[in-house]
Amino acid sequence: MTRFLCLGVLLLAFVSVNGTPRNIIFIAADDLGWNDVGFHNEDMITPNIDKLAKLGVILNSSYVQPVCTPSRHSWMTGVYPFKVGLQRAALFAQTAQCSPLDLTFLPQRLQKLGYATHMVGKWHLGMCNWNCTPTYRGFDSFLGYYNGMEDYYNKTNLNLNGIDFHDGEKPLQDTTYSTYLYAQRAQKIIEDHDKSKPLFLYLPFQAVHDPIQVPQRFEDMYPNIQTDVRRKYCGMVSALDEAIGNVTDTLRKNNMFDESLIIFTADNGGWVTQGGNNYPLRGGKVTVFEGGTRGAAFVVGSGLEKSGYTYDGMIHAVDWHPTIVAAAGGELPKSEYDSIDGVNQWEALSTGGESKRTEFVYNLDNALMPPTGHAAIRVGKYKLIDGYPGPFRTWYLPDQVETEECNPSDERGYYECLQKRDAAKLKDTEKKGLEGIWAGEGLYDLSVDPNERNDISRLHPDVVKELKKKLNEYRKSLVRPKPQIPVPASNPDNYGGYWMPGWC
Repeated sequence: MTRFLCLGVLLLAFVSVNGTPRNIIFIAADDLGWNDVGFHNEDMITPNIDKLAKLGVILNSSYVQPVCTPSRHSWMTGVYPFKVGLQRAALFAQTAQCSPLDLTFLPQRLQKLGYATHMVGKWHLGMCNWNCTPTYRGFDSFLGYYNGMEDYYNKTNLNLNGIDFHDGEKPLQDTTYSTYLYAQRAQKIIEDHDKSKPLFLYLPFQAVHDPIQVPQRFEDMYPNIQTDVRRKYCGMVSALDEAIGNVTDTLRKNNMFDESLIIFTADNGGWVTQGGNNYPLRGGKVTVFEGGTRGAAFVVGSGLEKSGYTYDGMIHAVDWHPTIVAAAGGELPKSEYDSIDGVNQWEALSTGGESKRTEFVYNLDNALMPPTGHAAIRVGKYKLIDGYPGPFRTWYLPDQVETEECNPSDERGYYECLQKRDAAKLKDTEKKGLEGIWAGEGLYDLSVDPNERNDISRLHPDVVKELKKKLNEYRKSLVRPKPQIPVPASNPDNYGGYWMPGWC
């Protein structure tokens, strides 16, 4: 242990230009689509995000999970969600589960490297017990909400009621639009930061997850969009862009920008029923298609020896854990590094070198029709979708919003509704065909077909066999998800109208 501590101290001395550890700002956009940023789509008004992306390195093959909880678990732990039973849907309010407490979270490692660690925004990794919550898992401070979705203004859970808004362990009431509020808190953290210590700021915005709510001035920026939900959604993206611009301006004003590494990523693809768009990629959130798992992302700032280009190397959400530790000047002990799935990509990202990742699992579930897809794997240029790919299986044009009967405000009921919808279709489908719920199952060469239009499984049965063999190897470490059974003791009425820990 002493050897590793000494090594960490030695590396810290060389992590920034002035010899001090670099600050690390990790920004996550919730449900942001591939086609919802200006550096992918010139119709989007995101000047601050675009400037940062073009100044740094645009990540063209940065992958996340199909929905939010699994991605956030991956970032914090470096462990695939299917190995801990978190691969199916997201954690619902009232559920007595959280990301396993025996896993070391990223901010806990950074605290040991001398970092001040702060979180602002959405948690969604469990909250039934205080030990599941941010300030018990490595963050010095936390302002935000525990569960998956809520009103942007009054901070109430849309389906179950109760206020979900907290400053540390203290519940609060606040009606400020959350995109403004979270940016203001991030700015305050930067302004008050003791520069004798490096800063790790984890900033997972609520935006642009539903409900679709935005101040009118941002919606008015898109008068040519005819679809109401898409127009409002795009306004939400531009509000997020303004917030990110305010945060980075504050870094500059406090002479911290040049000494900061900024990471920006979506947590999953855009939600095609709520205005999000992933065109030309196929599918969207809650699918294992590229549109659900290939995230809009970039890195910019301190430590990048090469910048101003697009990096095509393969990166997965689990990689951010060891990569950020390395960017901070640390190193995971070999025994711990071997116990996670993440790969340290810092050398590749900082120099533009070859990615150290050659394969990854999109998702792996034991159920026939889980709401976030049954199984998919990528090895090199080949991707195999094995079984049900998820509920949204086509290519959605920018102003095309999928309509359906399922209510997204009821998160638990929403996933159940999608399953019942496709199960009913299954009864009417005699075979797996392009019109069936398995449309999209097959083999794709992503080097020439990144939009998954041409299934080549019949042309390459040997590749299919090899990738299925690899999936079966991964299945040996699969942990089946636990049923998410509502716990009556979680009722906010038991805690003065607030969502609070302490009931499991």
